[in-house]
Amino acid sequence: MTSLPKPRAGALLSAGAMLAITAAAWTATSTTAQAAGYPERPITLIVSAAPGGTTDIAARLLAQPLGQALQQTVVVENRPGASGGIASQMVARAKADGYTLLLQYSGYQVITPTLTPNLTADPIKDFAPIANVISAPQLVVVRSTLPIHTMKELVDYARQNPGKLNYASSGNGSLQQVSTELLNQMAGTQITHIPYKGTGPALADLLGGSVDMTITTPPPLLGQVSAGKLNALAVTGKTRLPSLPNVPTAAEAGYPQLIVSSWFAVYAPAKTPPEVVKKLASEIERITKTEEFKNKAAEQGAEADFMGPEQLAAYTKSELERFKGVIQSAHITAN
Repeated sequence: MTSLPKPRAGALLSAGAMLAITAAAWTATSTTAQAAGYPERPITLIVSAAPGGTTDIAARLLAQPLGQALQQTVVVENRPGASGGIASQMVARAKADGYTLLLQYSGYQVITPTLTPNLTADPIKDFAPIANVISAPQLVVVRSTLPIHTMKELVDYARQNPGKLNYASSGNGSLQQVSTELLNQMAGTQITHIPYKGTGPALADLLGGSVDMTITTPPPLLGQVSAGKLNALAVTGKTRLPSLPNVPTAAEAGYPQLIVSSWFAVYAPAKTPPEVVKKLASEIERITKTEEFKNKAAEQGAEADFMGPEQLAAYTKSELERFKGVIQSAHITAN
């Protein structure tokens, strides 16, 4: 009797292996098909802040034109709390199908995770970056009763009077605090932190003379600078502000590393299909480059600043590492 040839090792697959391959192929095909028809129902855009702030404004600037482009409603849902942690955890745990997105403020994405890691989702592992929408530089200002009109004068005064100058922020761990501590580290100064519960109270005491300076976004400061109540020393963005053309950038003033902007970006849950991410990013890019969107962003003291998925992923990681270093060196805590 002639024996049958033995099968080569690995030539035959078990029934279980065949089923696994078939299932994987079906899943990939199904995911691609779903992405091709995306979106087929309304999209929820979770906002990590209460209505009225720049984060909320950014979401609402985007929601209507994005909904029109996708021919679906984009519903803005505010979920403030825990320094962005409530919103980030909600989106991180959502189904990765492109129907639940996060509009996140940079401070919550790259500062909160270092300060309170148990209150937020992992900013890198738990999200698929889609696009940055707008960015807002900060403005370095001092009260006008100080003999300081330039960054050089500020640094010289602070070095000659260590611990005498103080600065206001909207709270411990805020971008305002991290920005000023970055300046302290760069310039070798000892400007003392005075935390407040919000920008409003901080600005009131700055104008009242109880504190000496602050670094924050331009909108609440511009009127006071124009009225001569505050001296603007530098803009922490890459370019000068059109509303303050005579105020140099921090780089022009001699501090090129003091580039600190608030940025507002869209993220999806990790493992969202690449086709969905690409489609959303493409539409957001088109929207942010329209004159209408640019003008509306400018009205908020910000600028349209598109970054696609890969660029946003790299930027999120680099900002996280940069601010982690500042936070640890300055011993900044959430309380």
